[in-house]
Amino acid sequence: MTPTELRAGASLAAIFGLRMLGLFLILPVFAVHARHYAGGDDLTLVGVALGAYGLAQAILQIPFGVASDRIGRKPVIYAGLVIFAAGSFLAMAASDIWTAIAGRALQGAGAISSVVVALAADLTGEGHRTKVMAIIGSTIGFAFALSLVAAPSLYRAIGMAGLFALTGVLSLAALWLVAAVVPEVPQHVRATPGTGGLGEAFQPELLRLNFGIFVLHMVQMAMFVVVPPLLVVAGLALTDHWMLYLPVVLASFALMVPPVLYADRRNRSKPVLIGAVALLVAVQAGLAAAETGIAALAALLLVFFAAFNVLEALLPSLVTRLAPAHARGTAIGVYNTTQTLGLFFGGLGGGWVAKHFGTAAVFGGCATLALAWLAVAAGMRTPARARPVNAGAGAALGGKQQN
Repeated sequence: MTPTELRAGASLAAIFGLRMLGLFLILPVFAVHARHYAGGDDLTLVGVALGAYGLAQAILQIPFGVASDRIGRKPVIYAGLVIFAAGSFLAMAASDIWTAIAGRALQGAGAISSVVVALAADLTGEGHRTKVMAIIGSTIGFAFALSLVAAPSLYRAIGMAGLFALTGVLSLAALWLVAAVVPEVPQHVRATPGTGGLGEAFQPELLRLNFGIFVLHMVQMAMFVVVPPLLVVAGLALTDHWMLYLPVVLASFALMVPPVLYADRRNRSKPVLIGAVALLVAVQAGLAAAETGIAALAALLLVFFAAFNVLEALLPSLVTRLAPAHARGTAIGVYNTTQTLGLFFGGLGGGWVAKHFGTAAVFGGCATLALAWLAVAAGMRTPARARPVNAGAGAALGGKQQN
């Protein structure tokens, strides 16, 4: 990777990390704190407050992506970070559940994930793009793991208002990173203003990838409707779950590195993706049949997170390689919207299946979904590497596809 690519990857990962760390710090403690709000004893409204962020994201990912194709990445990122910070400060001032809901929705309205990923693709050659996506994904995963450990202590020290304020401050710090550290997009890879379009974001190969991210996050959310109760049954108290999640998540980062490097260096994205999806099927089958021992659950979760992290790096990299430059933000917006819908339907479907058919049926359903993805992915074509524009520039966009 060139120094510019390294700087782009590290700075954009830091922007994601700062924003997501603030967001993740809220999740482990919000439901407990909500009873202190007027109206916070209504669990439905508490759920709405938690879900309002995701709903706003689902609605606005595509418009933000389209806007970034038309007016540029950085202006849209600035606007999104300011909106997110404003939502954080509104939630900080909340004394009732409805204001908290409004603050969470406003946070979600700063839907810049697709724009940051598109900018990362603009600033890196195809030969290194999966590594950059892996850096970003690992930073988000580390922020999540850190939040599990830090959130309770910070909540005791500064309260929920302090956590929301910290979230806003971290978002404003990300503004400085965008301005001072993130490189400018080279002229030869800039999209022509006004050329972004939805039609080119729905190519058949992109639809395969969108189906994949939908299934991946549906499986993840459905799993975690039933995994925490399984851990409790296995003898691990709810307050101690981080002691399992933290080492498992961190170890999974190490396991993801070899397949990601192999996919990047050899342009072998398809076999790596197929292998990771096959592991998802095996994990779900294992969970359906597993005894409730903590060691067995930890081993299966380790394999799940390793496969999950590999797929989280591969899929957006493939989207950015397949989408034309002038519609890249739009394509990532569609991809991220599909991802968010997977989270919603995974939670809904996992809860319904668990209620009516039991825990094993949830894992069986997840295995079936992963098998369907395996069938869809079997026909995918890996995009060929584009030839460099010149010795000092990144890869040109486009190129034929190979089986």
